[in-house]
Amino acid sequence: MRDIFVKKDTRLFQEYFAMRRIIVSAAAAALLASGSVAFAAVKHTTGTIKTFDATAMSLVLDDGSSFTLPKTFKDPGLQVGEKVRVSWEMSGKNKVAEAVKIVK
Repeated sequence: MRDIFVKKDTRLFQEYFAMRRIIVSAAAAALLASGSVAFAAVKHTTGTIKTFDATAMSLVLDDGSSFTLPKTFKDPGLQVGEKVRVSWEMSGKNKVAEAVKIVK
């Protein structure tokens, strides 16, 4: 009689660890996938405009940060010497500005 319970317990034990292995693998995959999303997050930089060229769609801040502006960019009245906050993300080796706001 005892052998029946031992075999049943062994099978439950094996199923438990098989399920646990699947859950741990799924959790690890989810963690790795979420890490790549974090790298794509929008970054913010605040500084003073050193140069702004609406024709070339470029903006350079006093700290040397250079940004490419998208074709859909609408100039809020940017002028050299004005303090701005740039929301941007990397596209290859270029910093592409998604938004530029004048800071008072």
